[in-house]
Amino acid sequence: MQELTIPPSAMHILLEQLRALEVEVRRDGEGRDMRRAELRAEIEGLNREQQHELVALSWIGRGDFSEGDWTEAKALAAERHVGPTYDYLVAHPLVSEHIAAGLEEIGHDHLMLDGEY
Repeated sequence: MQELTIPPSAMHILLEQLRALEVEVRRDGEGRDMRRAELRAEIEGLNREQQHELVALSWIGRGDFSEGDWTEAKALAAERHVGPTYDYLVAHPLVSEHIAAGLEEIGHDHLMLDGEY
């Protein structure tokens, strides 16, 4: 099981907000500005290491890396970090599902059930 620095409660909230935003985008073609602003603030309020973890989780969840590549995925996320992490994440359809799948891959699939790592 890989360690995360993002607090479990923050991860839980981020996933819920990303999912809600994705539903709104599919439903009406554009997300609500207030939800986007709140989510942007949450993601950009994370420290750099935590932002890199989110990106690495999304990559693992969509199959670009495996659980054994966790350190490499985080390092590559840090290396490629240009611009706001929020913009990068929301530009990818189903990012919340990829992050959730990444959590499952690295051994934290129970987060959505009990709110703990």
